[in-house]
Amino acid sequence: MSAHEFPAILALSLCLLATPSWAQATGSAVNPNPKVPTGSGQLLQASDPDGLADAMRDHGYRAELTTDGQGDPRIKSATAGINFSVYFYGCTDGQECDAIQFSAGFDLETGSDAPAMNDWNKRKRFGKAYIDDENDPYLEMDLNFEGGMTRDNFRDNLVLWDSLVGDFKTHINW
Repeated sequence: MSAHEFPAILALSLCLLATPSWAQATGSAVNPNPKVPTGSGQLLQASDPDGLADAMRDHGYRAELTTDGQGDPRIKSATAGINFSVYFYGCTDGQECDAIQFSAGFDLETGSDAPAMNDWNKRKRFGKAYIDDENDPYLEMDLNFEGGMTRDNFRDNLVLWDSLVGDFKTHINW
């Protein structure tokens, strides 16, 4: 590089540093609203119970939208012959929820016990198990919807829930 080229290159470099990049200028590098997807598909939100119920139906599930005892949304559904509920959490006056929980209870004639639930929880990463006050086992799985969830991710979580329910039925000798 010659001595007379150096000032021109330095000036050009300084101009490039001072100029916002095309991505910054168009807003394409950063999503200014993470609750709105940058792609063509819409993200599912826990604040849209109708949308979640529709997504469940799209994947072949029964999805009856109701409310729970606190007035928050609730979806009644079933998998593998087992009824389950989808409870909504983080809600304000029954709206603007930010999480859901799949929950299935099993009314066993003789009940279950804490060691069986502890064994499940120790061996399984997803799906927590416990017994209620009548020693009936429950299986639950939480999903965080902060920022939304793609339909594909939601479907994958439904498939995981199906698998967990099937494994849990075996675990409790249902």
